Amino acid sequence: MLLFASVTIITFLIMEGVTWCTHKFVMHGFLWYLHEDHHQPRYQTPFEKNDLFFVIFAVPSILLFYYGIRPELNYLFFIGLGILFYGIAYFLVHDVLIHQRFKWFKHTKSRYLLGLRKAHKIHHKKLGKQDGECFGMLFVPFKYYKRPKV
Repeated sequence: MLLFASVTIITFLIMEGVTWCTHKFVMHGFLWYLHEDHHQPRYQTPFEKNDLFFVIFAVPSILLFYYGIRPELNYLFFIGLGILFYGIAYFLVHDVLIHQRFKWFKHTKSRYLLGLRKAHKIHHKKLGKQDGECFGMLFVPFKYYKRPKV
């Protein structure tokens, strides 16, 4: 069971690298047309084309769950679980904390969470797909965690 827990945790951690690469080379690359509206000022619609990436990224996890229980429980299930946990973390950090699509963590004072917000704000300064920075989600450069000097 420790092996399966390790597989889940390692998968979760690897997903940050997968997310960075996907965000930089796919979302800001050949699938920019799905991600572009996410970099534009928000209108009155609750959804954007960018939300389709949640569905796209859920497919591997669902398939891994399916094949991870056939013919009996195996490591594929726990890889799918790591992807699922990362997806939940991504939703909570990106959509809830950073973009405030839900007003759950509105008044945080955590340096880490404020650093995540700041790094993402820097990422969104560029409205186009070129010259972006801060493509990660959970691990961002330490310079964003520093408190401003008063």
